[in-house]
Amino acid sequence: MGSKRPNRRGFLKGGAALAGGLTLGAVEPVRGQTPRSEALDFIKGSDELIAYGERSRFVTSVRIAHPPGSRPSPDEFGLVFHVAAPLQDSVGVITPSSLHFVGTTRGSFIPDIDPREHRLMIHGMVDRPLTFTMEELKRLPSVTRTHFIECAGNSSRSDRRTAQETHGMTSCAEWTGVPLSVLLEEAGVKDGAPWIVCEGTEEVKGSSSIPMAKAMEDCLVAYGMNGEALRPQQGFPLRLMVPGFEGIFHTKYLRRIKVVDRYYMTYNDYGHLTQDSDAAALGYQIGPKSVITFPSGGQELPGRGFYEISGLAWSGGGAIRRVEVSTDGGRNWSDAEIKGTAYRMAHTRFGFSWNWDGTETELRSRCTDELGQVQPSRAQVAEFFEVPLGPSFRVPGRDNSIQPWRVASDGSVHNAIS
Repeated sequence: MGSKRPNRRGFLKGGAALAGGLTLGAVEPVRGQTPRSEALDFIKGSDELIAYGERSRFVTSVRIAHPPGSRPSPDEFGLVFHVAAPLQDSVGVITPSSLHFVGTTRGSFIPDIDPREHRLMIHGMVDRPLTFTMEELKRLPSVTRTHFIECAGNSSRSDRRTAQETHGMTSCAEWTGVPLSVLLEEAGVKDGAPWIVCEGTEEVKGSSSIPMAKAMEDCLVAYGMNGEALRPQQGFPLRLMVPGFEGIFHTKYLRRIKVVDRYYMTYNDYGHLTQDSDAAALGYQIGPKSVITFPSGGQELPGRGFYEISGLAWSGGGAIRRVEVSTDGGRNWSDAEIKGTAYRMAHTRFGFSWNWDGTETELRSRCTDELGQVQPSRAQVAEFFEVPLGPSFRVPGRDNSIQPWRVASDGSVHNAIS
């Protein structure tokens, strides 16, 4: 089976066992500070370091083109394509702005927008059409919330090795802005207007149809991200946040919101090829999903002993209420610990204490959200979409199936999808 869950209290109490190498292999006992014989190196100050700061040269996590082996981003023309976040190196739940994934269906140029010239128009079926400057928006009452964004195509396959390659098209950040409901109430929405169409300046795709009920519930017109202004790749100076909906509906470079009396088939709705507005709206929400980020594909365990399995869980259906982990390929499941507060429509970090005995095994995680929705297995997703399992497994919708990682006896970790 390759695993045994240790008792945390017993593990901490058994410090002598730890010092003896029982669970952590080559870890040596701590005997206080020992002076280094060699001189320390120091980072010299610079204008760049003082002005904005930089990370250590020993930290090398970067975004990569997605899917692996696809067109580089940017390409020779300066077009930006999908780039995935390094989930396997993440800690906590917040993705740094510089590592947040970027999604753009057919490639786009990043607009260079002067915020002093940018305007947001609200019109259509309203009593008072309005146009806001960025300065005027920032004068309104603001809120700050933590939410994930995920590309609908964020899914695993047998040829993808790491968590970045299988699940890197999702990120989670702290967003600051004005609730969309405040702006719509100020404009005065007329009766018989169940939808809005939101438009940005992004190349190729730039508009989305959003149900009015969702717009009034929790949508956010955001100008801030992780304590600073939005990055250009994330929609500077203004983007729409639609918590829990597919990433394509979080309109970047937001410039216009039209209140309308029907569902419009915009470019961004291409994945919901239906004229049934109720069915289309139901298809926007991201289902419950999780992935173990450590140990995960491409990583290596140095030896048998104690490890904390760590990962992320999220759902468009609200907050994560439960995460389970299996260390024997899904035969048995145990509850993991949810780390910190599980916010609605946000990444949630989980941990699970595990004592690896050095034999080959398979790790899995699954989550349950506040609606009671449980993350499905790969077989359940295949059955739902009526597609065969196998190396060419594809579904005509979002794949939120359980991700398995195989831990080999030498400690190497691999994607276990076959």
